[in-house]
Amino acid sequence: MPRLQVTIAAGMLLCACTIGKDYVRPVVDTPDQWRVEIPQQQEFANSAWWQQFNDPVLNQLIDEALRENRDLRIAAARVDQFIGALTTTRSQYFPQIGYGGSVSRNRATEHGTTPLPPGVDPWYNIYEASLGASWQIDLFGRVRRQSEAVQAQVFASEQGRRGVVLSLVTSVASSYIELRALDRQLEISHITAGNYEKTLKLFELRFKAGMVSQMAVEQIRSQYQQALTIIPTIERQISAQENLISILLGRNPGPIERGRPLGALEMPVIPADLPSTLLERRPDILQAEQNLIAANAQVGVAKSLYYPTISITGLLGTASVALGNFLSAASTVAQIAAGVSGPIFTAGAIEGQVQSAEAAERVAVDFYRQTILNAFRETNDALVASAKTREETGAQVKRVASLREYARLAWLTFEKGYSNYIDVLFAENELFNAELAAVSSQADSYTQLVNVYKAVGGGWIDVAEDHTPKPELTSSKEDNIKNTDSN
Repeated sequence: MPRLQVTIAAGMLLCACTIGKDYVRPVVDTPDQWRVEIPQQQEFANSAWWQQFNDPVLNQLIDEALRENRDLRIAAARVDQFIGALTTTRSQYFPQIGYGGSVSRNRATEHGTTPLPPGVDPWYNIYEASLGASWQIDLFGRVRRQSEAVQAQVFASEQGRRGVVLSLVTSVASSYIELRALDRQLEISHITAGNYEKTLKLFELRFKAGMVSQMAVEQIRSQYQQALTIIPTIERQISAQENLISILLGRNPGPIERGRPLGALEMPVIPADLPSTLLERRPDILQAEQNLIAANAQVGVAKSLYYPTISITGLLGTASVALGNFLSAASTVAQIAAGVSGPIFTAGAIEGQVQSAEAAERVAVDFYRQTILNAFRETNDALVASAKTREETGAQVKRVASLREYARLAWLTFEKGYSNYIDVLFAENELFNAELAAVSSQADSYTQLVNVYKAVGGGWIDVAEDHTPKPELTSSKEDNIKNTDSN
């Protein structure tokens, strides 16, 4: 027994020997600044930025989406799935204790090598009960590396859930902005079609009076019909946009409430920070790094297969052929054993697993670096697009004002007989198209700002998470996951 205790103590001391290299974050070249100079306003990036639109309906829609969205619930359940796997993996650190019991009815042969004496009943019962324990000593860190890998997968799945939060909030905001833009375009189309209809009726009266030609009447009729064809197209787009938002909210397709019109929405402040901070807060980057940590640990798991496995087993129980003395001291049985096993020749089976794990790690490294590059690109694109769409919107507004004056003057010159109606037709068609384009440009300027908040990530995801379904995780499990094992 003393020798066995020494063996166990030595094994526990050697548990600190872990095969495989510890994770070190790869060196990444980060740009010093963005391509657009933006003042430092990190506090806005870390707030509920969508509330800056000052539209209560939009706020309600985002709150509902965070509570009811199905993709978000799936992501939360996936976190729980990996937490369960982590609990299972860590259980290997500790002895596994079980019990067993049986009752059997047996018959001995009367004609064997040792015949039963005459008159002895060949039938007999056996009663057994036992407690068993087994412990596989993590001598070379296999379980440690497995635990490290699964823990990283838990963190990766949590970042995946945060990524769903990011995508959901920005999708609802962008979709709502697009919906309000379509509403405004439909309003413009109805107003324009109504004006064309009035003009058509006026020219029909003038035609009857012989003041204008049939050609002028048909020109106006064509203009009126062109405006009418746009209305059902926009109505179809509105219906599709409402259905999209409904799905994001976890609802069946249906109508969506409206708040402030597009032109009344306030423009949120543009967030900005140093490019290096993206490494610390963008969910996709954090998720890619956790997957890299898991891949690094799996290399150690694969290499640990080269080394022996040491296990200790024990049994304490009782066995008897009579129930009356089943629990007596004379019926006690016991066993304790230690075993070691390891590979000698595997025909490359372990080598193949190591090669596969090392290749998977290289894939994870390059994917991590590529994710960072894409994050820098997306943020630069969003910042540039936000600045340029504002310039475009300003130009579009001025163009609409000029075309409105152009149409007014064209109508006056026509009324005075200095020009024909073709000039009026051209001016009004240009104005109609410009008004629709100005609405699209205004909506795009809002959407590009939403994309900035999406690209930079930020602490606002933590604010949004207050309304999301959480993984069913107890505080004790959270502490176990966040802390590195001491075994």
